[in-house]
Amino acid sequence: MHINAAVIGLGVGENHILGLLSHPSCQVKAICDINEIVLQKVGSRFPSCTLSTDPNLILNDPNIQLVCIASYDDVHEQQVVSALRNNKHVFVEKPLCLSSDELCNIAKELKMNPHLFLTSNLILRKTPRFIELHDRIATGRLGEIFHMEGSYDYGRLHKLTEGWRGRTPNYSVTLGGGIHLIDLMLWLSGKKVSSVSAVGNNLAASNSQFDGLSVTSSNIGFEDGSTAQITSNYASFTPHHHKLCIYGTNGTFEQSHLGAAYYWSRDPNEKLESVSSPYPGAAKGDLLFNFIDSILKKNLPLVSPQEVLDATSVALAIDQSIRSQSAQSVNYFYLN
Repeated sequence: MHINAAVIGLGVGENHILGLLSHPSCQVKAICDINEIVLQKVGSRFPSCTLSTDPNLILNDPNIQLVCIASYDDVHEQQVVSALRNNKHVFVEKPLCLSSDELCNIAKELKMNPHLFLTSNLILRKTPRFIELHDRIATGRLGEIFHMEGSYDYGRLHKLTEGWRGRTPNYSVTLGGGIHLIDLMLWLSGKKVSSVSAVGNNLAASNSQFDGLSVTSSNIGFEDGSTAQITSNYASFTPHHHKLCIYGTNGTFEQSHLGAAYYWSRDPNEKLESVSSPYPGAAKGDLLFNFIDSILKKNLPLVSPQEVLDATSVALAIDQSIRSQSAQSVNYFYLN
């Protein structure tokens, strides 16, 4: 069986094309971008693909079974819903959507089409260093996880002050970036968030086109009483990086810009365990091979539809907490 796929949005979407083509049972039939210059440039590298500036031509094409959506954030929900209604599996760049109403719409479509799969490009699940960490947590090596801290240090402030993100109304650094850390913590811990309390500022980008928040920081409470802190820092004066600390009753994992290590003792004289497994160690399209396999074998993908909804629900609660200046419970949308 072969899957016919298409890609909408050819910025990061070009990596999706490569990810799709890495699977022997997938053919990329069409690509789309609203920018004709970008479309022709990318199209020249994939001459077998049909080119279009109209996403609806792909979304309504009955010969396409899988669509990758890498368009601007504010049209994701519209295109995801349209793809599902037209019987297509969906691989969508984060964020999945921008509001609880939009998330509700997507959840309804997924419930009405249980044979269709959806996932999002939460690529940290493919990082070898985090896979190793996940395995150690799952086997109890770190003991009970009681606190986590993470910071999505974007290191690319110009993409807010000069790029399309800065021109997007109400652009969310939590949905656009911090969601990687949200999903990572949910996956590593297997825990469920019950409440969030968050703040943010735009001090670093205050004299630019961007009128949103360039930094958000949230305190997270889990149902089992454990806690976390998550920061989405697009203004960081650093290279792009994912800082992470996982605190367990038997040990601690810490990753900073300077490296990563496991600590197995509180004694400062005890030697730490340095980590050499690759980071980030994954390309933007690396989740697609697994997604295609999941469609063919009818198994859940590495990032399941419910997990995409859950991570998005937490991110939306963080943004709502900032707007309301109060703690928020998380509004989940369940598929079963």
